Amino acid sequence: MAKPKYIETPEKLWSLFLDYVNHEKNNPMYRRDYVGKDGMPIDTPLQVPITFEGFECYVADLDIIQDLGDYSNEKNESYAEYRPIITRIRKMCFVQNFKGASVNLFNANLIAKKLGLKEATTNEHIHKVGLDAESKEIYQD
Repeated sequence: MAKPKYIETPEKLWSLFLDYVNHEKNNPMYRRDYVGKDGMPIDTPLQVPITFEGFECYVADLDIIQDLGDYSNEKNESYAEYRPIITRIRKMCFVQNFKGASVNLFNANLIAKKLGLKEATTNEHIHKVGLDAESKEIYQD
């Protein structure tokens, strides 16, 4: 007998994700700055990046399910109907984080690591070996 699904339909999963996005939007983190000659504290609301892990915590906090592994596992055919929504959720998280880092809303280095992006550089050093025209000796530079 198959175990019951805690999130009954893909539509319910998508609805929960949208609720999570709104929750994050309506519950920003704050940065405290001290301004003016008297150093008056000012709390500035900051947008929070949305993540798949954050979404998992959100549904766990609602006591719906502790882990979305079955829903996101490509090998479990019982949850195949959820794959398009899981893919969309992951892409929405990626895009929101990438856009936020692109406009310096989020720390670009942290987001790049989270998204698995890396900057590759190559260094090329050319070592010439030849003959000195006057002495006919081999030289290196």
